Amino acid sequence: MTGPLPFLNGLRAFETAARCGSFTSAANDLHVTQAAVSQSVRLLERRLGFPLFRRHANGLELTAQGRALQPGLTDAFEAITRLVEQVTAMRAGPVLTVGVAPALALHWLIPRLAGFNRDHPQVEVRVATGGLMNPLRDDWTCTVRRGAGAWSGYIAEELFPSTLIPVCTPALAKALHHPRDLRQATLIVVAHLHEQWAWWFKAAGVRPAFKPKAEVTFESSAMAIQAVLDGVGVAVAQLPYVSDALESGRLVAPFHATGKKYESWYLAYRPARAHDPALAEFRAWLLAEATMYRNKYGDW
Repeated sequence: MTGPLPFLNGLRAFETAARCGSFTSAANDLHVTQAAVSQSVRLLERRLGFPLFRRHANGLELTAQGRALQPGLTDAFEAITRLVEQVTAMRAGPVLTVGVAPALALHWLIPRLAGFNRDHPQVEVRVATGGLMNPLRDDWTCTVRRGAGAWSGYIAEELFPSTLIPVCTPALAKALHHPRDLRQATLIVVAHLHEQWAWWFKAAGVRPAFKPKAEVTFESSAMAIQAVLDGVGVAVAQLPYVSDALESGRLVAPFHATGKKYESWYLAYRPARAHDPALAEFRAWLLAEATMYRNKYGDW
């Protein structure tokens, strides 16, 4: 049996002050006064029988005992935090974890989730970062991702085709009457999808390829979509990323030409999960949403 902890509040105050470098910063982190942190540390030092800090006018310096104590305390408090988060997340109802690319999650899935939550309040949906750049994970209930639908060991059900379309704000669209006008525009590029513009130009019959006036590159599609919404330039985007913005008028498609790739968006899951009640409800809802989407944008 372990003995009693020597003044838990003091240990927390010391660990935070050691990590932050001052009593003032620790007080801000703990939402208490600087005097309360200082007093708690002094009381801890008194109970331990040795100093943990050397106090200087311009800051704090850990003693040998303080340096030995702080890393273990930081690990312990982080472990407690993780444990509390895990217990807090426990629910009596079923839990469904879906891995999905950030851009599709932000601009297509999450805006529609309120409807699923309203009709299935007993199912807790957790959205995890997925997409082509992330491997499929066995702790996910399912994933929504783009590809050819051939993932070994997974059932894949097609949702809608992969369609690329240039989009921009209505203000920028006023100067765009033909794809050749993009020579004078700023093109928004996703670093690992740089070829999408070349692919779209080819699909739209624009040859030879040309160099635009300027390019702005982002690391993710989610960042690129936010940039186009903010009027930075013109992006070629997956249609589901921008369909809601097109419908609301925040973005427009300045050209009728679109490009449909051989890929599609799929719901994928392990065969062993096929009879999972939460997945069954989510699958039925998602397929219905995908059908409505295809009916609305099937001609694009």
